[in-house]
Amino acid sequence: MVAIDVQTDLVFGTGGGRPLHADLYRPAKANGAGVLLIHGGGWRQGSKAMLPSQAEVYCEQGFTCLACEYRLTPEAPWPAQIHDVKAAMRYFRAHAEDWGVDPARIAAHGNSAGAHLALLLAGTVGQPAFEGEGGTPGIDTSVAAVIAVYPPVGFSVGKRGSGMTPATALLGPEPDLAAAEAASPMHYVRPDFPPTFFLHGNADKVVPVTASINMYMALAKAGARVEMHIYAEQPHGWARHPAWVGPIIREAGLFLERYLVNPARFVTAE
Repeated sequence: MVAIDVQTDLVFGTGGGRPLHADLYRPAKANGAGVLLIHGGGWRQGSKAMLPSQAEVYCEQGFTCLACEYRLTPEAPWPAQIHDVKAAMRYFRAHAEDWGVDPARIAAHGNSAGAHLALLLAGTVGQPAFEGEGGTPGIDTSVAAVIAVYPPVGFSVGKRGSGMTPATALLGPEPDLAAAEAASPMHYVRPDFPPTFFLHGNADKVVPVTASINMYMALAKAGARVEMHIYAEQPHGWARHPAWVGPIIREAGLFLERYLVNPARFVTAE
């Protein structure tokens, strides 16, 4: 176990009139890249207390991590959740150099609902409807890379399409079709989408594996840098199991090392 400096409950902004908190994890030997960790829980439950084991493995690889909270849907309706995550990213970038991190090399990692927020964070930079005003104004919310673990990528109203999540899960009863589309990361596929790594289990009955497959295919077709690992027989939530946290985060760390830390090391001849 490497030495890690942990600072808990840093106030990174405000939401709904209350402070928003994050935990900072700093390795003894930082590699200059950072990871914003975003918890899952269906947008209505969960907390940053779910993230220490992931942060510790990232720190073992030299990554500095900021694990943020965000208001859950019982407290505040959408889009409060993405507003808070963007406030966390602004805070991270504003303080990055103080923590030995290059502000241009901060990735976002999320599981489930957190993965949806990570993808949407990457896809909606500068869009006023999603930026919010929760803290550290004027800071760019760009993301250098995304690790998306069993992410909802599209929301359906009415009949559920391939790989889609019912919009009611995020938007509540009687969701608006335009709002559902705007909240869908699939809506923001483009050639310059940040490098993205999907991890999904093919036994997932909550978010079907076709969600990751569909967005992977869309990003690949657009020419974005994207890859995917599908794990056999794994259900929703498997990546938080103690036996899986280490292998998953080390695999994610390798992806981030390739794109954010030392790309030249991984150049191979054709």
